[in-house]
Amino acid sequence: MSALTMVVAAFALALVAMSFAFAGGAVIVAVPVAIIAVGIAAMIDFSKRRKQAASLHDQRERARTEKVNFTERDEQTLVSE
Repeated sequence: MSALTMVVAAFALALVAMSFAFAGGAVIVAVPVAIIAVGIAAMIDFSKRRKQAASLHDQRERARTEKVNFTERDEQTLVSE
């Protein structure tokens, strides 16, 4: 969980707790707002993780397609005796 998601979740929980403490009717507004806020933060977090995973996958594919050219001297030093 990212720091942004933790902050949004804490804010949403505080909003719900405050609505219970001060006025019972505020729960009707606070709970949906809290759920929407946590949902948006989760979607942003999942989007970031998906982009990061895709970036790593692309990097692996590029590394796989590049052919390494060894010189004759490189091949001599790579041979184990």
